[in-house]
Amino acid sequence: MLHTAAPVPRHPPPCPFRSSRLRTLLLATAVTLALATPLSRADDTKLPDIGSSAGELLTPARQAEYGGMMLRELRNYGYLLDDPLVDDWLNTMGRRLGSNSAQPQQKYTFFMMKDRQINAFATLGGYIGMNAGLVLTAEREDEVAAVLSHEIAHVTQQHVLRGVERAQRDQIPILLGMLAAVIAAQQAGGNSSGDATMAAITSGMGLMQQRQINYTRSNESEADRLGIRTLARSGYDVDAMAGFFERMSAAMRGNEGGYSTPDFLRTHPVNTTRISEAKSRAEQMKKDTLLLTTQTPTGIHQERVNPAIPDTTGDPLSSSGNPLLPSGLQLSLPSSSLPRGATGQFDWARERLRVLSATTPSELIREYEGLKRSQKNGLTDAQRYGVAIARLRDGGTAARQALQELQQLDGEYPDNLWIELALGEAESRNGQFAQANARFDALTKRLPQNRPVALTYARVLNEQGGEDAGKRSQAMLRPLLARSGDDPVFQATFARASELAGDTTRASESYAEAAYLNGRPEQALIQFQALLKQPSLDYVTRARVDARIESIMPTVLEMRRLGQRDPEMSRN
Repeated sequence: MLHTAAPVPRHPPPCPFRSSRLRTLLLATAVTLALATPLSRADDTKLPDIGSSAGELLTPARQAEYGGMMLRELRNYGYLLDDPLVDDWLNTMGRRLGSNSAQPQQKYTFFMMKDRQINAFATLGGYIGMNAGLVLTAEREDEVAAVLSHEIAHVTQQHVLRGVERAQRDQIPILLGMLAAVIAAQQAGGNSSGDATMAAITSGMGLMQQRQINYTRSNESEADRLGIRTLARSGYDVDAMAGFFERMSAAMRGNEGGYSTPDFLRTHPVNTTRISEAKSRAEQMKKDTLLLTTQTPTGIHQERVNPAIPDTTGDPLSSSGNPLLPSGLQLSLPSSSLPRGATGQFDWARERLRVLSATTPSELIREYEGLKRSQKNGLTDAQRYGVAIARLRDGGTAARQALQELQQLDGEYPDNLWIELALGEAESRNGQFAQANARFDALTKRLPQNRPVALTYARVLNEQGGEDAGKRSQAMLRPLLARSGDDPVFQATFARASELAGDTTRASESYAEAAYLNGRPEQALIQFQALLKQPSLDYVTRARVDARIESIMPTVLEMRRLGQRDPEMSRN
């Protein structure tokens, strides 16, 4: 389905602080998601919310607050995969789909998880997560986009909030019935009372779960229906949704021999009905495509247009030359200035994810060796890139091998950002600092204020070390500072650059921000308080630090009230 619940770690960290804290901070979100159910079946476009109070349960600001809280906790556990290139690819695809959804004004936050299980989920505030395993399973970007569009539909239709509203109505009579059965069983006395009590509780819980399943099926049908429209509007292949479902169904059949079912299949149930409906919708959308003929200064122009797909120029489609539409009728369609269709980066993103999500280097090597044996022509060029960045991460002699492989790939794929950034890193790791910096300088001129370029270059300069490198790194990152307040990778990189440059005040502030964004508010508070004691602090910085202390303090006080302390801070 398109999820209604954030994934629960199979093996949570042993730290009692983290597990207790996660339960406390995410209680409202977890309850909401666990009970998520839809109110009603909607048509292919978003219906007016008549008579529903779902939107009153949580304001958009509170939803965003809960979503951000969840994201910070996931980082605290180390479950997120924060990589500038992967993030850029995922957000490019997500923005493209979101801008063509039923609510293009909705703010979405897309993030990648390290987990190799096949899963994706949506939660409060437009936060949508995807496991690396889903991308590794997909065969093309259209399939990943199909899953994202499905999750976006869960957000636009407020399935989580509607689920809470419905669950509030359902739970009361069911729980009252359970209570009556328990009382009756206890009054019966005897050795059977305990069994009767358990049976009553189990029966009631079973009824609640069945009703949740029924609602979830309705949610999934609605999200499929709206998701495929978003997929089409964004220029992706509408057949991708059914294709991915079929592969998931095959995976489910392959897991029937005692193996555990993938998370995706538990939260996104796939059956023949759902697959056939996805195929039927795709065929209907293709049949609805019209041949639009227009007269242009250069002659007659013909283009196939689907009313569900916006004109990227932003102009409404004219009926000129279209015999199927009444004269003078214009179709006012949602428009987006973003490009349509696949980004062309899927193969490179998938191999980078394969490397970054691998448990151990030896396991990754065996995986690539298996791919090489199973493929008729050996490793693809994107897989060669994956092997190269894996070697680059190992360092030593492997870094020299990586440099050679990347140089060869750069010759075959000039101006490929994924390869160029890796090549610049490889040159620097092999001591070719001038060549690496010249490469990054050229990339910066070509792609000014590009996040992957700026962060990769800054990280390379930080690794080179020294005050001059730190100042160059600071200069590279400073233009992004205003829009990177909630970016922990940026904050940590900028902190290190400032530290090298001798700017201790800015370094302390950024390290504190990184701690907060990584789910350690107590550390962040103590660092901000220490910074405030510095006599050299200017008025603007002092006001900014004061504001951050005021915003973080309530969370830390509540944690302390509940007896929850950061174990690292306790040891220190």
